[in-house]
Amino acid sequence: MRTPLHRRRFLGLLGTAAGLGATGVISAPDALAAPAPSWRSVVDDVRRETRWAWRNYVAKAFGHDQIKPVSGGFEEFFAPGHPVGLTIVEALDTLWLMELDSELEQGLDWVRRNLRFEIDAPFQVFETNIRMLGGLLSGYHCTRDTRLLELAADLGDRLLPAFSKSPSGVPYRFVNLLTGAVSRPETNLAETGTYITEFGALSKWTGDRRYVDAAKRAFEVTFDNRSPLDLLPFAVHAETGEWLNTTATVGPPADSYYEYLWDGWRLLGDRDLKSWYDTLVGGILAHQSEVVDGRLWFAQVDAFTGEIVSREQSELGSFFAGLLAESGRVREGRRYHDSWNAVQDRYGVLPEGIDYTTLAATSEGNQLRPEFADAAFNLWLATRDELYQRRAKKHYDLMKRTSKVRFGYTILTDVTTNPVVRGDFCPGYWWSEQLKYYYLMFGTAKRFDYRNHYLSTEGNLLKGARR
Repeated sequence: MRTPLHRRRFLGLLGTAAGLGATGVISAPDALAAPAPSWRSVVDDVRRETRWAWRNYVAKAFGHDQIKPVSGGFEEFFAPGHPVGLTIVEALDTLWLMELDSELEQGLDWVRRNLRFEIDAPFQVFETNIRMLGGLLSGYHCTRDTRLLELAADLGDRLLPAFSKSPSGVPYRFVNLLTGAVSRPETNLAETGTYITEFGALSKWTGDRRYVDAAKRAFEVTFDNRSPLDLLPFAVHAETGEWLNTTATVGPPADSYYEYLWDGWRLLGDRDLKSWYDTLVGGILAHQSEVVDGRLWFAQVDAFTGEIVSREQSELGSFFAGLLAESGRVREGRRYHDSWNAVQDRYGVLPEGIDYTTLAATSEGNQLRPEFADAAFNLWLATRDELYQRRAKKHYDLMKRTSKVRFGYTILTDVTTNPVVRGDFCPGYWWSEQLKYYYLMFGTAKRFDYRNHYLSTEGNLLKGARR
């Protein structure tokens, strides 16, 4: 998942082949060859680990947003004292894809009985969208449980004031789910441009265009204000649409903005979004790419002059290798993933940040990040090169070795020590992302359409469920 700093004609096209096939999106064969025995064992192991972690979550933290897997405690993600079952919602489509149907039914039963959004507290709009709205929509797509769609529509309505109350159409960062009060207009690209697929799916499945129209308008404001170099600074003021800084980056807090331009084209067939994506990625490749010691990286630069302002790279930016491959730039995607693989080879578990001139860690922790595995999955789909399966298996093995604790999997606070230093926290996105990428990459998932699918920035399956 790409998170800030912590890291397609419309209705008639969604759910069709429009915007796919002939547009440069790479399709995988519908029926894959049987996996080699070594990969089959990985698939079975991922499924066992998911079931084991789920049972611990149910025993220690069920209904709460996130488990503390070292102590056996729990915590809420959005607002203290207001659990919304974040882990459950994030896990629904993962459990369904893995055919863990009894565990899935536990989660669905909790959602039906307990999940409500009449909460008098400000919720971060971006995180609520990609995690809660996306999780409900992917759960609905997989199970066709209409209660999930009802909840998604209710939540979508509660998020819309962040857009409709903004003079520019760029959303505020926070909205009170009960009152609709908005706050925090100082925002960033990821938190203004990561809505089009969730809002698009909601518009499709409810017949209400308000959601997708709001998401596209927010994109348009920032794209139209791009620099002469076709670059975007990452900080923006929601009320004016004006930039608050001059620095362009492919990492946080901009990353998923670029992902959702491509995804909006891929899922919805919106040609404007593809044109905007092509323009901005052209600018990034022209002005931000830098080769150091034979490795491709993407510098942070001044969006108006192209001058490099930082060579620090966030691990969250490693997703960009997969996005490049998805969108037809396989060569650049391979090279960028090679660069991050060199970091994995050096440290084992990837640190949160590095100086790419030396590969020295600038942020020593690891938040159970999925971006490297996400990129490996997309590169494998694009190339069918077993290299990316091997890299993802190493990523999985290292996670098991370093992050598995008594009640689940935990973040690390320092990967540069031996042994590593552990925290006590399992983020909700772990349930939606890594586990799913590992499972899909190493086997033929019966319930996943390898030819025609869509996974969101949070790993939520919004197209491609096979029932």
